[in-house]
Amino acid sequence: MGMTITEKNMARHAGLESVKPGQMIECKLDAVLMNDITFPPALREFKKIGKPVFDKEKIYLIPDHFTPNKDVVSATQSKVMRDFVKEQHIPHYFETGRVGIEHVIIPEKGMIAPGEMIIGADSHTCTYGALGAFATGVGSTDAGVAMAEGKTWFKVPESIKVELIGKPNKWVTGKDIILELIGQIGVDGARYMALEFAGDGVQHLTMADRLTICNMAIEAGGKCGVFPYDAVTEEYVTGRVKRDFEPIAPDADAKYVQTITINLAELSPVVAFPHLPSNKHYVNEIKEEIAIDQVIIGSCTNGRYEDLVQAAEIFKGRKVAPFVRCIVVPGSQEVYEKAMQDGLFQIFLDAECAVSTPTCGPCLGGYMGIMAEGEKTVSTTNRNFRGRMGHVDSEVYLASPYVAAASAVLGRIAGPEEVK
Repeated sequence: MGMTITEKNMARHAGLESVKPGQMIECKLDAVLMNDITFPPALREFKKIGKPVFDKEKIYLIPDHFTPNKDVVSATQSKVMRDFVKEQHIPHYFETGRVGIEHVIIPEKGMIAPGEMIIGADSHTCTYGALGAFATGVGSTDAGVAMAEGKTWFKVPESIKVELIGKPNKWVTGKDIILELIGQIGVDGARYMALEFAGDGVQHLTMADRLTICNMAIEAGGKCGVFPYDAVTEEYVTGRVKRDFEPIAPDADAKYVQTITINLAELSPVVAFPHLPSNKHYVNEIKEEIAIDQVIIGSCTNGRYEDLVQAAEIFKGRKVAPFVRCIVVPGSQEVYEKAMQDGLFQIFLDAECAVSTPTCGPCLGGYMGIMAEGEKTVSTTNRNFRGRMGHVDSEVYLASPYVAAASAVLGRIAGPEEVK
């Protein structure tokens, strides 16, 4: 029987000819990732083993959640990581001024390639499936052990095939596609399964779209999300990935537990209402006016250059509505520099947005953009759980950069076509 992309990747890294769903295997890893929150507990487990890191080139340490440091606690977390980097001579470490959100800079810097396998002590590690890699989040204990051993164990997941057909219209982005999918299957609809994207619609999706989609695979309960290697992938990795790699394609007779079809041509902008990413509403069908207090544009989900371009298209020549706060957070120093050079910052500043240094910051309720009781935020982030970005009685509405920017301008949840 044939294998899916995820099954073939796992078989390769386990040194086996084939694997099947439910099988327990041990895989050699191409990279292990941690951030400022998850590294300190991982380090405690690592020290118990009494070994050096398995390969300095394959350890990625990125302090991005509470940096620039919010307080003494966050400064101490970062110092723990920094001291370890100095002691172990870890080359792939990105301090403030060089840092970006981990799931933005790792693909950007060519640190993961098609066909490779990476684990990260962060649930949104699944982002890198956009490149055709196997990428999944793990706990700090597993990451700490993997940092010493260079391998970890998995149960081979079943795969769901997501058939994307048609060409999306101008205002439909990767964020709308993944919110549509999660809305259809729920936050546990792909629990411990691989979401494998296929179909003629894939060719119309940019790498930024794909990274956004795979980033939120975990919000459907997915073990991972993965796209096939194609011309878009090849163009993206060329000049970024400096080592040899071997892409993986699914077998023609691969077995999937379910096939879901989404017609991109029929899709319109989507907003996920509180307090779950699955609480799907089409913007053009929202009947009541929902006034908002804040807009966040950024995060590992939508903090790439293409996302900022979409927001700037809406903001150009317009202002953020009175009593609405809008914070724009570029996902990396590279994104920041390009946005500044191309005039996007001037558009944001003219619109009376605040522009931040790269950080996870508001997404997890860390700092910047924290809400008070009763406030509402439209955000391009990935989670809208109760209390996620502030008071337990605040609300987060998930949306694309187009919808977020339009909402900022009109002071209510709105679609981009409403901005005149």
